[in-house]
Amino acid sequence: MAQRKLRFALFGNVYQAKKSVSIQKILSFLSEHKADVYIEKEFFEFLTQGQHLEVKATRVFEGHDFEADFVISMGGDGTLLKAAHYVGNKNIPIMGVNMGRLGFLADVGPSDIERSLKMLYAGDYKLEEHAVIQVEADGKTFNTCPCALNDIAVLKRDNASMISIRTNVNGEYLVTYQADGLIVSTPTGSTAYSLSNGGPIAVPESDIFCLTPVAPHSLNIRPIVVRDDAVITLTVESRSHNFLIAIDGRSEKCEEGTRLTIQKAPYNIKIVKRNGQTYFSTLREKMAWGLDNR
Repeated sequence: MAQRKLRFALFGNVYQAKKSVSIQKILSFLSEHKADVYIEKEFFEFLTQGQHLEVKATRVFEGHDFEADFVISMGGDGTLLKAAHYVGNKNIPIMGVNMGRLGFLADVGPSDIERSLKMLYAGDYKLEEHAVIQVEADGKTFNTCPCALNDIAVLKRDNASMISIRTNVNGEYLVTYQADGLIVSTPTGSTAYSLSNGGPIAVPESDIFCLTPVAPHSLNIRPIVVRDDAVITLTVESRSHNFLIAIDGRSEKCEEGTRLTIQKAPYNIKIVKRNGQTYFSTLREKMAWGLDNR
């Protein structure tokens, strides 16, 4: 039986010039299998103009203007977050090839590229569903996409003193955080910014959000976990009369008094995982979790 023709959309890190060998390996494999290859414009220009590679692309696209059977993210977790931002609600599975350092989400190593691509063609993989979080602001639109795979953070701006964040969950008052900020993270984001501020690790499909304060003024304030069907509302006061909101690291300024509503987005992001690979094994490998050097 003839092998079906697949369409791949490629996103990549444009700051990793030394990784061109792995990129060429992917492009060669896709060319041999006569796949349709769509490449994000900035990445295409990096490969052709910056790295002087001969790249045969079916089409070069910008932003959300693509359709594919799979997305391949070539870089680190930041590149995968960018790819997830543009995939949005398209329901396209993402395979992350790690060309960075940690690569918790992008967990296909350079030595596993060909085996992982063969796996896609053979259908020998599983899809891991990752919840997405979204934010709205009193009828005001954000310049950036309002959805995040990792987290939404409310942060003090520049050298301002700490901010006050009045927090309600499902309409019930929780607490007013006096802190440098507050992170609302998905299970995916629990191993990112939230973890570095003392938040808990949550497995991908645990159906929760975590609220983790950043440098709280009170020592008895701790992270709290809520169900992911909760509606979280935040109102911020600041001496500088403004603050930052960071949506998977894409930040912009908000005016004091803006009422933010944070809740689960109406779609998930699908991440390709190899059969036999588990979240706990990734946790142990990537984060040296539980490692004892004594």
